[in-house]
Amino acid sequence: MSKSNLSKYKIVFLGEQNVGKTSLITRFMYDTFDSSYAATIGIDFLSKTMYLDDKTIRLQLWDTAGQERFRSLIPSYIRDSHVAVIVYDISSKKSFDLLDKWVEDVKLERDNNVVICLIGNKNDLTNERQVSIQDGELKAKKLDAKIFLETSSKLGYNVKNLFKKIAKTLPEFEEIQKGNEEEEMIDINIENKENQESQCQC
Repeated sequence: MSKSNLSKYKIVFLGEQNVGKTSLITRFMYDTFDSSYAATIGIDFLSKTMYLDDKTIRLQLWDTAGQERFRSLIPSYIRDSHVAVIVYDISSKKSFDLLDKWVEDVKLERDNNVVICLIGNKNDLTNERQVSIQDGELKAKKLDAKIFLETSSKLGYNVKNLFKKIAKTLPEFEEIQKGNEEEEMIDINIENKENQESQCQC
């Protein structure tokens, strides 16, 4: 399939400064981790071709800055996104408490036409944990997030899994899943009918 024919999906990464948005993207793109921290200035863009379930798609990853001075840029990048990945740091209660604000920004621009993912990053910092998994799950439920995961960019924990889960929420894969469910229903109906016929005392 030529690149021009690939389905493209825009994924925007949001969250406070230093929660690990760039590290998540770098781990997914290059399977590397850089321990030296450099704040994202404005907006960075990367794209990657992903192969899943015999389909090929192009993910456009938009890495946004967490600093307040860049906040005015972000709404325009949310506006045409398919997925919003909102990241907090499990060792920072403040980054967790500010999630509502980021979700509100997304919903203002996209209403309900976007998949919201809530990600608790830096899962490797267990001794410094300030946010429990249970608190993360409750927050995800409250904010109507379709995906909740804890990840570690440093260890690579759950990073590939995150992008697989994201891909499966996209329209092309939802159609496959729906088709599979319909096939299962047809199989069940045929099986039930055959059972009824075999039990019939004709």
